[in-house]
Amino acid sequence: MKRIILAAAMTCMAASAYADGAVTGAVGGAATGAIVGGPIGAGVGAVVGGVAGGVIDPPPAKVVTYVEQAPMPAQPVVVQERVKVGVALPPDVVVTPVPEDPNYGYVIVGQQRVIVEPQTRKVVQVIQ
Repeated sequence: MKRIILAAAMTCMAASAYADGAVTGAVGGAATGAIVGGPIGAGVGAVVGGVAGGVIDPPPAKVVTYVEQAPMPAQPVVVQERVKVGVALPPDVVVTPVPEDPNYGYVIVGQQRVIVEPQTRKVVQVIQ
């Protein structure tokens, strides 16, 4: 019974973390699992967290700082869909590369600064 409750709790936590855009991957899953179920929970949490978001890790602080300090464009980008972590931007959106780290680019959508993985166009982080 304990295992069923633990598995259900882990599934709910992983799904809610992914839905809110707070995807932390295997590390976050392991930490959450350890709190809920001890060492066994940590193992289960790492697996669930890795599946839910292991590929989308937060960008380095220098990238976030660069994007936060980038000047606002005269015409911010407008997209029809809601911008969410893990979702690719439309192909017509121009992604500006981050000079210090070619693994990241950014777009300013409305008043939101959005860090993007240029190769896949997937949103990595939304800065409010």
